[in-house]
Amino acid sequence: MSEHKVTSVLMVGVGGQGIILASKILAQVVLKQGLELKISEIHGMAQRGGSVVTHLRFGAEVHTPLIDTGQADYMIASEKLEAWRWLPMLRRGGTVVVSTQEIKPVPVIIGAQKYPDGIMGNMEAMVGEEIGYLYALNALEVARACGQPRAANVVLSGVLSRCLGFSPQHCDEALQEVVPSRFLEENRKAFAAGFDYFVKN
Repeated sequence: MSEHKVTSVLMVGVGGQGIILASKILAQVVLKQGLELKISEIHGMAQRGGSVVTHLRFGAEVHTPLIDTGQADYMIASEKLEAWRWLPMLRRGGTVVVSTQEIKPVPVIIGAQKYPDGIMGNMEAMVGEEIGYLYALNALEVARACGQPRAANVVLSGVLSRCLGFSPQHCDEALQEVVPSRFLEENRKAFAAGFDYFVKN
């Protein structure tokens, strides 16, 4: 990661999955690198299980927080349909970090629509062309094994932090600043599990 270019990270998920918290953790890590940061949060219908989207851009100098279509260097998605929905935002050769968790949106629950089949297979087929790297894991199961199922977002933050080359020390300092102390140890375990996941698997 060069300090002279702007890096654009799109974070997407479903309301209640902690995308905003994950973006705050990553924002703190970025600031510890001495980089300029701009961030924009779009909550949408989050309280009803709708999409939550955060644009996070950082570098030596950043002029706008918003990422244009086809310009995200990285996308982190806490649900696979959200990854598929927002994939056009990724630049050609960009990196996707996605949880394979499936959360049915309201139209699917009421039977008005069908949850799409083959999402992960479709994304895997795009690797080497549209997608540069695809890191897919069931972040909910990883977080559950760490004792805190609600920390799936933190698992994904760990994966992305490894991809971005962030130091474990800065990551831990960010966790201490953002996560409430009563949940800190479980979240530390979840972050570390994500940070090391594709090294150990």
